[in-house]
Amino acid sequence: MAEDTDIAALSFEEALKELERIVGRLESGEAALQEAIDLYERGDRLRKQCAARLDAAQARIEAIRLDAEGRPSGTAPFAAG
Repeated sequence: MAEDTDIAALSFEEALKELERIVGRLESGEAALQEAIDLYERGDRLRKQCAARLDAAQARIEAIRLDAEGRPSGTAPFAAG
C-alpha cells in the first residue's frame, strides 16, 4: 500500500507531528464520518510506526556497567522500567 510506504519514510518526529494533527482534527469533531474513519486509520498506522521506531531506538541503547570501584567495565542492554 502506497500510504504505508509513505509512513515508513517519515522520521519519528514527522510521524508524531502528523499523528498529533490527526488527533486534533478528530477531537475537533469537524471531520465528516468518512474523513474521520480515514484519519483514524492513518493515525493508527502512524502510531504503529512511532512505536516501532521507539522499540528500535530502545534496542540500540546500552547501559554502562560499573565495577566495584565505580569504573566503567562494559555495557549491557538497556532495560526500561
